[in-house]
Amino acid sequence: RVEAWLRSHASTFAPVVRPAPPDGAVHVFDLSVGSTEWAEPGLLRPDASAERVRDRLEAVGASTGVGRYAEARVPRGDGPDRAGGGAEPSTVHLGLDLFRPAGTPVCVPFDGAVHSVGTAAGADATVVVAHAPPGAPTFYTLYRGLSPDSVAGLAAGQALHRGEPVGQVGPADEARWGAPRLHLQVVTDLLGMGADFPGVAPPSARAVWTGLSLDPNLVVRIDGGQFPTSPLAADEIRATRAERLGPSLSLSYRRPLTIVRGHLQHLYDAEGRAYLDAVNNVPHVGHGHPEVVAAGQRQMAALNTNTRYLHDLIARYARRLTARLPDPLRVCFFVNSGSEANDLALRLARAHTGRRDVVVLDHAYHGHLSSLIEISPYKFDGPGGPGRPPHTHVAPMPDPYRGPYRGRGADAGRAYAAHVGETVEAADREGRPVAAFIAESLPGVGGQVVLPDGFLEGAYARVRAAGGVCIADEVQVGFGRVGTHFWGFETQGVVPDIVTMGKPMGNGHPLAAVVTTPEVAASFDTGMEYFNTFGGNPVSCSIGLAVLDVIERDGLQEHADRVGAHLRARLRELQERHPVVGDVRGLGLFIGAELVRDRSSREPAPEAAAYVVERMKEEGVLLSTDGPAHNVLKVKPPLAFGEADADRLADTLDRVLGEDVVAYAVGGGT
Repeated sequence: RVEAWLRSHASTFAPVVRPAPPDGAVHVFDLSVGSTEWAEPGLLRPDASAERVRDRLEAVGASTGVGRYAEARVPRGDGPDRAGGGAEPSTVHLGLDLFRPAGTPVCVPFDGAVHSVGTAAGADATVVVAHAPPGAPTFYTLYRGLSPDSVAGLAAGQALHRGEPVGQVGPADEARWGAPRLHLQVVTDLLGMGADFPGVAPPSARAVWTGLSLDPNLVVRIDGGQFPTSPLAADEIRATRAERLGPSLSLSYRRPLTIVRGHLQHLYDAEGRAYLDAVNNVPHVGHGHPEVVAAGQRQMAALNTNTRYLHDLIARYARRLTARLPDPLRVCFFVNSGSEANDLALRLARAHTGRRDVVVLDHAYHGHLSSLIEISPYKFDGPGGPGRPPHTHVAPMPDPYRGPYRGRGADAGRAYAAHVGETVEAADREGRPVAAFIAESLPGVGGQVVLPDGFLEGAYARVRAAGGVCIADEVQVGFGRVGTHFWGFETQGVVPDIVTMGKPMGNGHPLAAVVTTPEVAASFDTGMEYFNTFGGNPVSCSIGLAVLDVIERDGLQEHADRVGAHLRARLRELQERHPVVGDVRGLGLFIGAELVRDRSSREPAPEAAAYVVERMKEEGVLLSTDGPAHNVLKVKPPLAFGEADADRLADTLDRVLGEDVVAYAVGGGT
């Protein structure tokens, strides 16, 4: 009934702010958590700067800025503008913002009487006006962001007539409200809270609070065509994906997340909820890292072209990158992804040796290209896989927890290396001499495995003795993630012939590389040109340099070592209390916790792992599973992840592991 009355009397309302903005002088901001209008790196409060609001309004020629009703924003924290007060952040905006200069008169649009007046810590004032028009129930208009001095003469019960001022827009307050603005609400029931009625609400109670707080545009009457297009709802996105994208493209979680913003070690969903990201290793130095984003933006504005022209960035980046590698690894090929890098590494190895066959580890994954599916047991032996091709030879995964040599210390590494040698010899007997041995320095999909000491040294020696070359796949673990060293292969005391890298290089920008020796590179120079349209372009190299700058300046390798050790210690404490945790392993911030039904038999507990991942998501922590049986919780967060984050992860996991469902899954339930 209130909404009907507002609609039917709209033509009689007085302007809320004076002077009322003329047509075309209003700009509706997108202040949502996923806003790209205000998408400066690291900016989590897009409405927090008076200067930014003023500059934006000047740029578009508007006198009044508008913040939308019912949009989800990044939470500002506790306060009288927040509904609920529990663990769930209040992000849904229940009012309409009118950004006007401090001192702008604010008026009632129709007759009413002052209900209540309140001041928040002396920063700004709120006035609630009650309205009881004929033919409609009593309702209220709430005006927040007024200067305290301007409302000093108001008293409860005081009559206010249409167009009469209730106060003035207060000054900017960066700590609380940001730019000067009026926050206007239309409330059907104050629930006894008066001027303390909340201005934002938790997403889970959106329907309740928007039912109590109607759209203030019924009063302000801004042309609806000026409002930015709202993002697609999750159900519509899923339906469009099902119709327009390939069905083999999977989603994480039973109830997939709609992620709209990332900041360092956090991701934000469409309702503004923050999730601690403990699994995405692509944004190596942090989601949306300000320096990395700015480097890409600056260079994109200046030049982005291919490598047929001289440009100093590719030379500078090649120098910086190879300076981080041992001799004789000093020749770079820049590409766009880890898959491209591994495919090119195969071409280099085959050109150098004149052979085709490859030795890989069981359960390995090296990329999605056809050439890499053929050398990835995780794919060719997995669901829908075609099986092992003749040119691929598989050696056992050197798994210290599950393999046959557990408990044998350094002997285990030598024993597994001997299996690689046997695989090479068997291939040679078949008339298929091996061109290369490729292995991740710490296998990820294989279960977050830390290779036993001496394995790569022994395996490389046997492969090289047979005329093959050795490829270290650093796509997942390079650039300081392992903490003790910059590259994973360095933990094994070896120098490969070819190194591939990807994911962390560009912090989310498509940048990858192959680095090899001058001898191998010379063998590839057969007369057939190698060219990559986007590989090594100026923008990519600028971003790559920025990533290296941040790693070195902020000591992120040492940070990964320290935080990773702390988290592994916390997880081992959980292992002592929860029998489902069979093993905790890792280096730096590359960690796995393997869940088992029984510690003696080491029977995998994939149901428990799947449940834990879903529950951790509900608690705001993102994990995933890996390993042949999908029972290994994998932790490989952005390196912005700190000790407090590690404690939050461990504390949350402690609670989840203690839930009855985990015990049921371990006991044989599903």
